[in-house]
Amino acid sequence: MIKDRKYCAHCGTKVINRNEGDIVRDYCELCDTYFYDNPLPVASTIVVKNREVLLVKRKFDPYKGQWCLPSGFAEIGESIQDAAIRELKEETGIVGKVIDNVNVNSTYNNLYGDLLFITYEAEWIDGQLMAGDDAEEVLFFPLEDFPHLAFDSNTVALKRYIESKKEYWEIVDSFKLSISNNKQNFKSGNFVSDKLIKIIENNADIIARRWLSDVITNNSTPTYATSDSEISLQRNLWVIGQFEKWLGGDYDNEELRKYYRKLGKDRKKEGFALSEILSAISLTRKYIWEFALSQQLWTSTIDIYMTLELERRMMLFFDRASFYAARGFEQK
Repeated sequence: MIKDRKYCAHCGTKVINRNEGDIVRDYCELCDTYFYDNPLPVASTIVVKNREVLLVKRKFDPYKGQWCLPSGFAEIGESIQDAAIRELKEETGIVGKVIDNVNVNSTYNNLYGDLLFITYEAEWIDGQLMAGDDAEEVLFFPLEDFPHLAFDSNTVALKRYIESKKEYWEIVDSFKLSISNNKQNFKSGNFVSDKLIKIIENNADIIARRWLSDVITNNSTPTYATSDSEISLQRNLWVIGQFEKWLGGDYDNEELRKYYRKLGKDRKKEGFALSEILSAISLTRKYIWEFALSQQLWTSTIDIYMTLELERRMMLFFDRASFYAARGFEQK
């Protein structure tokens, strides 16, 4: 337990309490010296690999047998960053490199008094993982299911770290899916941009009517001006529906190929030029894109990524649709 100061460490005179400004401090009249008691600095590190965090099971009291981040007091003459890396090496055997500060938290401990926890994110750059002299065990735990930690300050820092990485991980996961060849990945709910897909799905009629208003007056699609507008509208709603199904993983490339080859062949019989068919498909893409943009606030990195990811997914669908429609048109 923390003990009250009774005597001056320099001359042995009994200390008294004396105000310095608005703060009462220990004071030695003989030395004319105030004693300043400050929080003890504790350095902690967050090391994450494959979204698992490295934790240490404490070998001694306080909190023996409980898990915590690699942590320890800074020594005289070393920076707090150096203290964090030293404690990491002593407790886990690995050599780390400080990446960034994650959190600073003040707390009180019955044994040590006021503490100041400074937590850093660190990268494992060398060394072999092994429990140090003060640790029973060192293990990586999933970030979404880490155990109760001995120090509340560790918990606060780790939760702040997870929150700071949340959008980044969503983008990384979504990007990996977008370049994957695994059809199972292309399921609704797996992509960051699925939020926008839902908006498109709920507003398909608005998008289709904007498309129709353009396509019946556009110089690139003259035949649509003399066609039945209601039929054209329903056909465009069908195209938007195919796009939604494809993004949801319920519509594969073979179905897309068959549908658009038939579309190209049928429009040719109806007297449409190939350039009109391709222009109409392009305009569908345009109005889906413009509507999606109108729904975004662009307030964060993930908003921007969501929109760019949608654009890429649209490009994949409509480029294929245009190609297959052209092949169907050319079919004899």
